[in-house]
Amino acid sequence: MELRIILLLAATLNAGVGWIITASKVPDIVITLGSLYVFQGLALAVLPNPGGGTSEGFRALEEILVQAPNTKVIVVTGHNDRSNAVRAIGLGAYDFYEKPIEPELLNLVVERATRLYGLEQENRRLATQETLSPLDGIIAVSPEMLKVCRTIEKLAPTDVSTLILGESGTGKELLAKAIHAASPRHNQPFTAINCSAMAENLLESELFGHEKGAFTGATRQHKGLFQAAEGGTLLLDEIGDMPMRLQVKLLRVLQENQVRPVGSTDAVAVDVRVISATHRDLNELMGEDQFREDLYYRLNVVNIKLPTLDERREDIPLLVANFLQTIAKEAGQERKVYAPEAVEMLVTAEWPGNIRQLYNVVRQNVALSRSPVISGELVQQSLGEHAGKLMSFSDARDEFTRNYLSQILQITMGNVSQAARLAKRNRTDFYKLLARHDLNPDQFKTR
Repeated sequence: MELRIILLLAATLNAGVGWIITASKVPDIVITLGSLYVFQGLALAVLPNPGGGTSEGFRALEEILVQAPNTKVIVVTGHNDRSNAVRAIGLGAYDFYEKPIEPELLNLVVERATRLYGLEQENRRLATQETLSPLDGIIAVSPEMLKVCRTIEKLAPTDVSTLILGESGTGKELLAKAIHAASPRHNQPFTAINCSAMAENLLESELFGHEKGAFTGATRQHKGLFQAAEGGTLLLDEIGDMPMRLQVKLLRVLQENQVRPVGSTDAVAVDVRVISATHRDLNELMGEDQFREDLYYRLNVVNIKLPTLDERREDIPLLVANFLQTIAKEAGQERKVYAPEAVEMLVTAEWPGNIRQLYNVVRQNVALSRSPVISGELVQQSLGEHAGKLMSFSDARDEFTRNYLSQILQITMGNVSQAARLAKRNRTDFYKLLARHDLNPDQFKTR
């Protein structure tokens, strides 16, 4: 191997990015430096010029990929030696480069390989990282969700009725399953029903059961979900949409621990933990006489408020890594990764559809990406109008200050002296703050 080529390659690697594997030094390098080049994640395998014998170089390539399959191997071949380059790619090399060596061009190939290796390492780390969440199925490191998890840990061993509040797509059913899994009832059934997804008569039959002949089409007896969930947990999702007539019947079941199927005169004892969930404001519904107050207090012994995805952005990289792993496993394919700028877009985007929307975006990106690295451009297309950026600290502080000053001026009806006293600032400083934030006290005075 020419010393000049090796020195050029060493310079290209900028000392420490990876290791150079030459055909003449395969045994020593593989044995003594194996763990080191695995750590760096990059190797350059330099094959002799055509006619010089390439078996040792190919053996080096195979040995590297046996010991460290994730290593990015760049094969440096002789000029017009395409056949060996194609063979190397077929054996698992990441890329090839033809002599003569041009350090600037080779450096671009090396940087691209190093960047991809880093992305894959980070995604593997996220996929296998144990989250701080103590509950199976809950992926969380954000303070908001960890607070929810601590509440569940205390709540799960009890049998108290629980109301889960949260916007659509925040994972209310997943949380109910986590409560069930951590409870003494975990070996018994978990059953869920969406109270807004079916007509009133059908919902009544599904919940409480019916006798044969109870209504047209009732050709056989049906036990209903309360009996089906015996000993376990029943989730009443979107409880805010339950018709008033069925609310009365549900209340009686909760009070008496008995259910009477449609068309039956006999009640059946049931032992079921009831968890309810809704995205609606039940207090507002009670004010409009659309939800019973007595039922509300029966269901709302303890309530859990789920944060939106916008309120738990720290969890987005972990959720995305989990989704990528799940999608790859379902499809039987290699897991794709996101480019750094793409991850930043996901973290800073608006998520009105919460976790459900995030999952759909990830699935769409995986399906449309032709590369193992999902680009920021593809994410931008998926997000559309929801793509956004987090405010800078300075902008966020200015917005808070302006809102704070406006609130004080409203309270004092534009009286600057009173407003300054409330803010514990002298009048001169307060006037400067108003001028800086373009606020006119006269606009807050009553006329």
